[in-house]
Amino acid sequence: MAFSLNKIMLIGRLGRDAETRFTTNNVSVTNYSIATDYRYKGKNGDWVNETTWHNIVSFNLSDYFKENLKKGKKIYVEGRLTKRDYTDKDGNKRFSTDVVSERLILLEPSTESAGTDEEESVQPGTVSENDDLPF
Repeated sequence: MAFSLNKIMLIGRLGRDAETRFTTNNVSVTNYSIATDYRYKGKNGDWVNETTWHNIVSFNLSDYFKENLKKGKKIYVEGRLTKRDYTDKDGNKRFSTDVVSERLILLEPSTESAGTDEEESVQPGTVSENDDLPF
């Protein structure tokens, strides 16, 4: 089998509060979006800011994250890209490209834990401990 890699790392701000629902098997699915910015010099020499929105899907997040993923918060998301095909309510075929999160770090302290970064590996049932970052 040939080697392949599907990994994405993003730092951005949440564009809306996270929304959680549950599957029929009682698995929590949390959806939210984050914005990343890219800055470059335009043809006329002025700086141009370009914003890209990313749809994020997290499975089995802890209650702490469900409560603290609020609009405007800065977060780090690590995961993989997926593409979904679906049919909308009008019968039109649509697709969506999403990031399925595997690791999530709040980069701004919540009001409950001011001064500490919170981190979670978002694989089902696994929570990592808060580690000091090497940088």
